Amino acid sequence: MKICVACLFLLSGFVQGFYVPGLSNGKESRLRLPSAKSVTAEPFQKTSERIVLEELPSVYLYDHCPFCVRVRLALGIKNVKYNLKFMANDDTKTPNKLVGRKIAPIFKLPQDNLIMAESLDIIAFIDSDERFGPVGAIKPATGRTDIKAWKKSVKTLLRTLQRPRYVATGLIPEFQQTDSRHAFIKNHQLPPYEKYEWRGNDDHPGIDMERKIKLYAEALAQDPAPMIEELNAKLVQLDDILYSEHHCYEGGLSYDDIDLWSRLRSITIIDDIRWPSKLRAYMDNLSALGDVPLYDEMAL
Repeated sequence: MKICVACLFLLSGFVQGFYVPGLSNGKESRLRLPSAKSVTAEPFQKTSERIVLEELPSVYLYDHCPFCVRVRLALGIKNVKYNLKFMANDDTKTPNKLVGRKIAPIFKLPQDNLIMAESLDIIAFIDSDERFGPVGAIKPATGRTDIKAWKKSVKTLLRTLQRPRYVATGLIPEFQQTDSRHAFIKNHQLPPYEKYEWRGNDDHPGIDMERKIKLYAEALAQDPAPMIEELNAKLVQLDDILYSEHHCYEGGLSYDDIDLWSRLRSITIIDDIRWPSKLRAYMDNLSALGDVPLYDEMAL
C-alpha cells in the first residue's frame, strides 16, 4: 500500500507535512546485522561551546544533495550555528542571483560580504578560519581506493532506488511542489538511460516529460527486493572496510568521512535496508555529531 500511495504523490503532486527527526518507529530498515570486525576508536570531540557569530552564515541548499550535506556535516562537526536556506528544486533565480548559476550548496558570510560555492572549498574555508573554532579539525582525505571503488560499484543501483523516492515522499523541502518535483525528474535520468538520452542534445531528441514521469512511477512501483538484497550485500562489504563506528580510517575523522557519510545518508530513504551494526552505528553517530537527520522515518 505504501508504494501505491507514493506513486500517487509523484503523479498528482500531493504533499504531506514534515516528519519529526529522532522518533523511531521500529522499521526493519534499522535492524542491524553483526559486523565481521570491531575496532575500539575514540569519537571526534567537537568544541563544547556553540559558535554563534553576530551575523549567522547561511547555506543555500537542497536537503537530498550529498554535496550540500557535506557542508552541513562540517558545520555541525565544528558546532557552528548557521541558517539553512532550502531552495525549491525549480528555483533558478536564487542561485543565479548569488553566484550566477544554478548550483548548491552556496555559503554566505554577511560580515565578510562573502558568497561562495563548491562544497569542498566551503569546508576548507570554514576549517581554516578561527572564527569557526579550532582550525584543521577535519583531517585531509586519504585517497582510499577501496572506498572509492565501493562508491562506484553502487552508483547505478542507488540512482534507481533513491531518485524516485526523493520526489515521492512529499517531505523533502526542495520537492514540496509539483513544479519542483517535475524539475528534478526532467533533469535526472534513471538507469539505464544516459544523461544525453534523457535530456536530449543536438543529436538526440531526449525523452518527453510525460514519459519521464511514467518511468519514475514505474521505478517506484516495481518490486525493489532484488535490488535491496544486492544493496544489503554491498553494505556488508563496506562495513568490512570501515575502520570504526566513528570514522572510516584509523587516523580519525577526515574528508573521507565528510564525503562517504554524506552519500550514505540518502540510503536511509530506502525501506527494508539491513544495516551491518558497525555501519549503522557510524550513520547514527555522525548524524548526531553533525546535527543532520537521517531519512529513516520517511523511508519508502
